[in-house]
Amino acid sequence: MDVKWELLPKAEWEAFHSAQHGALQQAWGYGEALTAMGVGMQRAMVWEEGRLLAIAQFMCKRVLGYISLASCTRGPVFLLELSPAQRAQIYKRLRQSLPLPRLKVALFSPDRTADRVDPAETRGMSRVMTGYATVLLDLTLPLSTLKAQLDGKWRNRLNKVLLNDKLRVHVQASRKRCEWLLAQEQAQREAKKFHGLPTDFVQAYIAAAADTRQAFVVAYAELGKNTVAGMLFLIHGRVASYHMGWADEEGRQLNAHNALLWQAMAYLQGQGVEVLDLGGVNTHDLPGISRFKLGTGGLAVTLAGTYF
Repeated sequence: MDVKWELLPKAEWEAFHSAQHGALQQAWGYGEALTAMGVGMQRAMVWEEGRLLAIAQFMCKRVLGYISLASCTRGPVFLLELSPAQRAQIYKRLRQSLPLPRLKVALFSPDRTADRVDPAETRGMSRVMTGYATVLLDLTLPLSTLKAQLDGKWRNRLNKVLLNDKLRVHVQASRKRCEWLLAQEQAQREAKKFHGLPTDFVQAYIAAAADTRQAFVVAYAELGKNTVAGMLFLIHGRVASYHMGWADEEGRQLNAHNALLWQAMAYLQGQGVEVLDLGGVNTHDLPGISRFKLGTGGLAVTLAGTYF
């Protein structure tokens, strides 16, 4: 088993990441964007006899001035057929070969639920953080099936807003619309006092793509001359991740986001996207947003957590 940390082939990384339905945090463009913003990143590819077994991307920082902390979020991305023993060996080799000064600490957050992480895989490791929760939509299903699995109230709101001929919905890979939505997001964060990835990250992520049309899409709704709602999705191979959304009071009353998400699902299907990750679900702190995501009828998952 050979771990490579330098001069990695981007094309092979992206092909493997796409085939395994890797998370956004393990996408090549994600690492490029954070690097451009000054975040320390390390990437590894694990090979055996010419076969790529796993990829792992770490965000790195110094803690207390002398600890090198490396976090592999929703990774590594493994070849699906690997045994728990092989996965355990990969964790070990990654931790040992991580090219950071001592003392170094490596954290891993598998992109799987706890019941799919065999104890043999994480033997000798301790879980130090509970798992991230999200909703995954299977976009390989026909739209008729996706509509049938919507929660009844969610579907009723969608049908009502789709009948509103005054509301125009657009889904485009438009840089101009993306910049507009990022400005709305920044104002929303300042008003509501919440934080997230810097909005500059999105621009850096798009800039890192060979074809920007394959990196993102914006869905937005217009009522007369006013834009009343918008949603941004980042694309990474065969998976897309919901990144942010905004609506004014009129957009919220019209349930514009139901129409935006529905039309975005159809667009992403047409782009060959097979899974839509709707992002974090937290029914305690964000009950409204969480109910909206769960109402899509997608698969609600809580990942296994973070291991040291």
